[in-house]
Amino acid sequence: MKLPLQNISVILFVAGIFFNILNAQAQKVYAVDAAYKADVKVFVVSSAYQADLLVYKVSSNYQAGDNDGKWFFTDSDYQADKNIYFVASDYQADLKIYFVSSAYQAGWKKVSKKYLLY
Repeated sequence: MKLPLQNISVILFVAGIFFNILNAQAQKVYAVDAAYKADVKVFVVSSAYQADLLVYKVSSNYQAGDNDGKWFFTDSDYQADKNIYFVASDYQADLKIYFVSSAYQAGWKKVSKKYLLY
């Protein structure tokens, strides 16, 4: 059974939209070089119990989560969902994070701050 060329075009179009929707949900961040350029100011704490969010750094865009602590760091700000700035002190931060070593550990500890990354 052969599909007409028009049907193949429709299938490819729908598949393209589907993959774009999946890609748009990724938590992509870019680390800016000044606080005024940031959407969120972030401080990296030394222990997990101090954190608002436990972050796992993924190596590919498609592995990133939907505001669940799995971050993909982009190469430029226009590719990112959020621009972040790493501050020197916890009192300057909007969000305190702790980098974890496994994806299953990532997630919100203080859900009240979740709105910062939407």
